[in-house]
Amino acid sequence: MTATTTTTPTPTTTALPTAVEIDSAVFKADPLPACARLRAQGPVVRIPAPFADGHAYVVTRYAEAALVLRDERFVKNVRNARDPGDLRLPWAPRSLRPLQRTMLDADGADHRRLRSLVQETFAPRYMARLEPRIVTLTSELLDGLAGSTSADLVAAFALPLPLTVIAEVMGVSERDRMRFRRYVTTLLGARPSTRPTLRMLMRLPDVLAMMRLLRRLIAERRLDPRDDLISRLAAPDASGDRLDDDELLAMVFVLLIAGYETTVNLIATGTLLLLRNPDQLARLRDDPGLIGPAVEELLRLACPVDHASERYAREDVDLGGVTIPRGALVLVGVASANADGTQFADAERLDLGRTENRHLSFGLGPHYCLGAPLARLEGRIAIGELVRRFPDVRLAVPPERLRWRPGILLRGLVSLPVQVAGRAPSPTIGA
Repeated sequence: MTATTTTTPTPTTTALPTAVEIDSAVFKADPLPACARLRAQGPVVRIPAPFADGHAYVVTRYAEAALVLRDERFVKNVRNARDPGDLRLPWAPRSLRPLQRTMLDADGADHRRLRSLVQETFAPRYMARLEPRIVTLTSELLDGLAGSTSADLVAAFALPLPLTVIAEVMGVSERDRMRFRRYVTTLLGARPSTRPTLRMLMRLPDVLAMMRLLRRLIAERRLDPRDDLISRLAAPDASGDRLDDDELLAMVFVLLIAGYETTVNLIATGTLLLLRNPDQLARLRDDPGLIGPAVEELLRLACPVDHASERYAREDVDLGGVTIPRGALVLVGVASANADGTQFADAERLDLGRTENRHLSFGLGPHYCLGAPLARLEGRIAIGELVRRFPDVRLAVPPERLRWRPGILLRGLVSLPVQVAGRAPSPTIGA
């Protein structure tokens, strides 16, 4: 493939899916065909992206995707990649500017400092302490399903389980957590726009309400600390370091979202993939001990993330024969890399017994997902128990009628209508 510059696009650009198409309902319902076309064009593909200065670079293949996720030449904070005169940041009211300082958008020492303040909470040994509570919540939610012949698996199960867990960890009440979910749905549920300022203005009431909610929670914990994560974040760490008010607000915002969004998609989209592969569903039903590798395979092929969050080239970088210019937006195609046949045998086939499965669904490198141990634990318990207790669960609508949430980065269902027929006795996990 010929090298690309900022002024001379590759000859094949117009034949590729556009930025809108990789956000379309068709792509969300089945990204594999479009991902295969992208990989066939090359490991790095320049696509039209009106919302990002006209174009972006999508990394399509596994080897290059893994490299970008680890490579410090690709930064998260656009200010570290562009001169001040070239930033052209969308307008945001002063009250929202703390959200521009999140851990997700930090690099180098700033990122390491912020991550170190919360890393212990999401360590596997701490997650193990949450297992009994996750089991109890799973049992209660599945008991609720047992009383119905049909249900929306997102609203009744996939959403409330991880949202309740992360809210309890952080100390957010039931009323506040549902409000937060509504605000986040408004904030994240929009397709990219060539008019980001107008998009922000349209969502401003909900966004400002969310900020007021977060500030209230933080103020309450500063005055009355409790045994929860917000209280711990508000206090100095062992070295005396502490988050300032803006850093704390940004951290609470990110942890609440990251603590449930990926898992909601894993449970719902993973279940859908099992329902569409009845041989693999039967395999898991007959061998419950397969749930560990099964969840890894569902993470790979029912990937909750289509593209990793934005990165920017800090300098001109030659990648896969393409020159990515300094300051360019780079999107790592996680779903595409996870289906790369050079890394995975029979890559587009669901195989719950797959043993070599180094998928990229949680990323790699310094920004590897802090919540990966929690998401895996919740996925194993939720999907394993759903299959065990409701062996005859099936889709209540044709697959083509399912609705998917818009957005470039995440892949998740709006709802998953299912029919529930028959159930096993109550769960015995931990007995």
